Amino acid sequence: MKKFNAFSAFLFVILAFAGLAFTVKTGASLKVDTLNSNVQWTGYKVTGQHNGVVNIKNGLLTYDEKGFFSGGSFEIDMTTIKCLDLQGDMAGKLEGHLKSDDFFGASTFPSAKFVITKVVPRGKPGEYKITGNLTIKSTTKEVKFDALLNEADGGKIVATGDIKIDRSDFDVRYGSGSFFDGLGDKTIYDEFDLKVKLTAAR
Repeated sequence: MKKFNAFSAFLFVILAFAGLAFTVKTGASLKVDTLNSNVQWTGYKVTGQHNGVVNIKNGLLTYDEKGFFSGGSFEIDMTTIKCLDLQGDMAGKLEGHLKSDDFFGASTFPSAKFVITKVVPRGKPGEYKITGNLTIKSTTKEVKFDALLNEADGGKIVATGDIKIDRSDFDVRYGSGSFFDGLGDKTIYDEFDLKVKLTAAR
């Protein structure tokens, strides 16, 4: 009996801890800490690839009446596109080109936005299948990806997810073999990768 009671108490503690790790106050909306959040990007071309970061402008993580993760949104500041694999004038040239009308038209469309429309738990604490609407320039498309929510020091929640985007879906056509012939080794692939990191205080 003592062994059973000890095991029951231990199991209760583990379950309670697991619940605390992945739930928050009922109906809460947690504001994203933009200084500790960003989007890492990687773009690909025939001759190689480039990578960098872009800042998060604002965002929210929302929780349902039971305190479980249920949705949210975030906005990306397209005017902050930065290249990390080049330096000096070369980096500045690429950053300027990505912000230009050839690509993301940051002067006309300074923000991109993602709004979650569906959250499906994947069976393990903190693991979710996310569906949402991504708006880049004037086009909105549904995208799906896997996300992970972890608890960091200080009770903060860190949400991460990897998203593969086809830029041609958002009318970003420069150097795309889907629209232009004879580009050869100047072809820039349509698909690019985003690694999203959102940090929010509980």
